[in-house]
Amino acid sequence: MPSGALLLDKPSGITSARAVARVKRLLPKGTRIGHTGTLDPLASGLLILLTGRATRLSRYVTGLDKTYTATARFGAVSDTLDADGNITPLQNTPMPDEPALREAAGHLTGDILQTPPMASAVKVKGERLYKAHRRGETVERESRPVTVHAFELISMVGDTATFHVSCSSGTYVRTLISDLALSLDTGAYLTALRRTSVGNISTETAIQPDDLTPEALFKRIIQPTVVVSHVPGIEVSEEERSSVCNGRRLGEVGRRGIFRVEVGGELLAIYRDDGEGGGARAEVVLCAP
Repeated sequence: MPSGALLLDKPSGITSARAVARVKRLLPKGTRIGHTGTLDPLASGLLILLTGRATRLSRYVTGLDKTYTATARFGAVSDTLDADGNITPLQNTPMPDEPALREAAGHLTGDILQTPPMASAVKVKGERLYKAHRRGETVERESRPVTVHAFELISMVGDTATFHVSCSSGTYVRTLISDLALSLDTGAYLTALRRTSVGNISTETAIQPDDLTPEALFKRIIQPTVVVSHVPGIEVSEEERSSVCNGRRLGEVGRRGIFRVEVGGELLAIYRDDGEGGGARAEVVLCAP
């Protein structure tokens, strides 16, 4: 099984770990596999899986911006901020109209602060918040900076509204929905969430885990360079391949920061040049010496 990436369209109702397990059982024994950012069981959509040596590229994918389609019900609240929690209807809280929703959503774009929900995997004093939540406890949490590039109303039917969200990694869409409702003196919770893209990779070519067979899986593995195409790249000669595959430093190549090193379109490694002299050093090497 070659190292590379697999674009998985996770269905709602299962954990990301279970989705990965369904794929792993189709791989040759001992093959390394991992995802590059979880989705809650409620959520569906794009999971980027990496296999073999390409699992070393995870750090360059997890921090990419994400886009979602989010559906929310207004006039009720959830203790988890989504449909998996305990739902409490609110009294005398009319549904905001479309102009009000559009205006309020606009106020929640740009660089904002978010407080992680109690039903989340964030650690406070060494413990996951969801564990305290299960005990009925509320823990003081620090707000975190996130960036919301777009928060736009798509449609509205009765007490349900659907939004397009484009945001930085680490943004809680269910918190965004809750904060939107609070700003309009009402309540709301997330009823459906679909991740449609990670960076420049979309769900268009993703496959459902139940549609995979060992043969289909092999055909679906894509080159690792695709998932790090946002990283600038340089081309080296075949003569330089051995040096790169052994992780040796490169001389001045005219790049600063991180960059891909390729030969003939094959991703060999990720290097970094901090501009401190001595050339670029290898961060991740994918090719064998």
